[in-house]
Amino acid sequence: MDLRALSRQLSAGFLRRRTWFSDVLLALFVTVVQIQSVADYAAVLPEPAARPVSDAGSVGYALLIVSGLAVAARRRWPVAVLTITAVASLIYFDLGLPQRLSCLGLFVAMYTVAAYGDGRRSLLIASAGTTVLAVGWLLAGADITPSVAIGWILLRIGATAICATLGESVRSRRVIAADAQERAELAERSREEEARARVDAERLRIAREVHDTVAHAIAIINVQSGVTAHVLDKRPEQAREALHTIEQTSSRALREMRAILGVLRDGDDREPYPGLDQIHELAGKARDAGLDIVIEETSPVTALPSAVGSAVYRIVQESITNVIRHVGPTRVTVALEPAIDALRIRVTDEGRRDPSHVPARTGASPTTGRGIVGMRERCQLLGGELDAKSRPGGGFEVTARLPLDPVGASR
Repeated sequence: MDLRALSRQLSAGFLRRRTWFSDVLLALFVTVVQIQSVADYAAVLPEPAARPVSDAGSVGYALLIVSGLAVAARRRWPVAVLTITAVASLIYFDLGLPQRLSCLGLFVAMYTVAAYGDGRRSLLIASAGTTVLAVGWLLAGADITPSVAIGWILLRIGATAICATLGESVRSRRVIAADAQERAELAERSREEEARARVDAERLRIAREVHDTVAHAIAIINVQSGVTAHVLDKRPEQAREALHTIEQTSSRALREMRAILGVLRDGDDREPYPGLDQIHELAGKARDAGLDIVIEETSPVTALPSAVGSAVYRIVQESITNVIRHVGPTRVTVALEPAIDALRIRVTDEGRRDPSHVPARTGASPTTGRGIVGMRERCQLLGGELDAKSRPGGGFEVTARLPLDPVGASR
């Protein structure tokens, strides 16, 4: 069992026992006060009673004891306790016994119904109980003498209404506090969920960046290592160039990995993310891997938001990586077509030139794996769109459109 849940259960059980114990003490206190207030009766003040409580034998004391001890169950059965104390009060008043604090149990019961009820229903019960008690007291005291003693009846009615009002006020404050607590917990949960969402998004972004960087580097290293093995004995100079390309590619991949994983470290020494200005350098590395690659720009591309520039670089990089892995040496065209509100990227290849050539990866197509999915996710995060499909005349085409004012450009 969860320790927090166990702690809550133990706390709830302790609170229940403490509440029950306090109610028992309150019931004993009310009982003693009610009996003590009328035991030494002396008609000092005019009140609707002409004889001491002992004149009624044990009935008067029994009514006071019953109405006092019933308070012990006020939280569990509030309506029943109110009914018992109200009936006892009416009978006690009708017997013409001293009033004093004989209604203390009734006042506590009326307060409990309003304070621990459910609002509208508890108010209706408290209002109905107050009305019935007022009518009963007024009818029983219609022939009271002296007439000034009628003030005791009005005092009872007013005290009962005040207890109900006080209970409703306490209930309302409790409801408001509970609502505020619930809103605070909801806000806290929302903040936690938002933080988890940001963490998940950052984790996905890092995974995507790592995939693109590693996949591109491994594809070029795979091709160059194959070239090295093929020409090592016959053309050592070409083999040396291939090894140099492998060294540069791996070094660049390591630098990009440090830049990508730099968000996990503190400090401001992070390298910038690759962007649009490094497309030509990327094309040069692809040429070293055997691709005949051409960069076409219909007009100079203006400065882009960092997120858009990084997305352009990764889309072109992944597209070139797919050509190296699945097609081999061929002609690739990278077209950058800027518009007023968006940048269109189109990467096309002419397909495999030499049927006897075995590409870096066989048994798969550019549409399988995570490459195309990752490019499409990049576009969607920035409010763009991507399409990847085979060309009718052979080859493959990747087309992406990225808005220049992306919805998710901030990192």
